[in-house]
Amino acid sequence: MANHKGSEGVVKVGTATIAELKSYSIEESAETIETTALSDAAKTFTAGTTSWSGSCDCYWDETDTTGQGALTAGAEVTMNFYPEGASTDDKYYTGTAIVDSLTVEAGQDDMVAASFSFTGNGALSFSTVS
Repeated sequence: MANHKGSEGVVKVGTATIAELKSYSIEESAETIETTALSDAAKTFTAGTTSWSGSCDCYWDETDTTGQGALTAGAEVTMNFYPEGASTDDKYYTGTAIVDSLTVEAGQDDMVAASFSFTGNGALSFSTVS
């Protein structure tokens, strides 16, 4: 059984690594369609369409023009999520997404942070780094 530390994770917009990444999440889900007939004693279902969404939290870096800078509200981008790193034979998730929102926040005794959320546009694929 393989385990990985969160610090191994990498997120890229296309081929550009997002700088100052603190955390990320992706969620894939499927609609369930009820197929229960009137005479059935228990409900039955079948899988419907799938969807995915996610978010990234970073320390804001205005010099990261191809990573953080590409994640503007409404932009359609290719997102690549590498839970175990981006070396040859590592596994990763990839898909096209639309950026839903960008939030930049700061506090007196804290670093300036940026949060991005997005919705998948099409399927989320599971691949291997070549």
